[in-house]
Amino acid sequence: MINRLRTSFLAMPYAIWVLICTILPLFYILGYAINTSDGSFTLSNLIAITDPVHLKSLGLSIQIALITTIICLILAYPVALILHNLKISNKGFIVFLFILPMWMNFMLRILAWQNILSNNGILNSILSALRLPTIHILYTKSAVILGMVYDFLPYMILPIYNSLSKINDEVIEAASDLGSSWLNTFIKITLPLSKDGIISGIIMVFVPALSSFVVSNLLGGGKVLLIGNVIEQEFTLARNWNLGSGLSIILMLFVLASMSVMNKVDDSENGGMLI
Repeated sequence: MINRLRTSFLAMPYAIWVLICTILPLFYILGYAINTSDGSFTLSNLIAITDPVHLKSLGLSIQIALITTIICLILAYPVALILHNLKISNKGFIVFLFILPMWMNFMLRILAWQNILSNNGILNSILSALRLPTIHILYTKSAVILGMVYDFLPYMILPIYNSLSKINDEVIEAASDLGSSWLNTFIKITLPLSKDGIISGIIMVFVPALSSFVVSNLLGGGKVLLIGNVIEQEFTLARNWNLGSGLSIILMLFVLASMSVMNKVDDSENGGMLI
């Protein structure tokens, strides 16, 4: 009984923080979403997602988020696998290497890419010096995807690396001793055992990529309109907090649904492995 009271007491600050910083703001936004500017009840702010402009922005956001997640997974898994195979004793140093760039201000990192990708930027200067054709991808969808991959790649590498680190090396060695090829061992042992890290990485990349608006603002130049940009403009430019809140609630529900699907996939696969 005493231990339970002690645990509840220690958890109290966190519960208060969640209440003030998460639950109350959500109810605040929900209040705006289901009311008009004069305070009358309405569902029009939620139904506004069916507007062709909003649907187009949502579809583009899903498309870019999926592409970003796939590219991050393709790049992250080999990197995590190589780092795991290096057998570095100080794993904290590996984590430090990937967290270090995050210590730099997010805006500065994206602005650096804006400078790199500009028509007269570093990249085209190098290509010109090598007498190669210059590229012009700034303020395009490709630039937005590149910026998101750069920003979210560590969130894919770290959970996969952590998952690979938990695999017992003796299992891999046993498969090799029994004559299994590297590819067969990877497909039937390494990949399934690292599935939890893959799913965590997918969620950690897809969710922020879906709701992002800063990267598309800076690298898309207003030409790549994502649902996050629409919501941001409703709050800051149009001053229509009701519509912005309604779209935010719908986006949040979509994110929760996506996470629920991923969790169900994870649970079903775990169940299958147990059978």
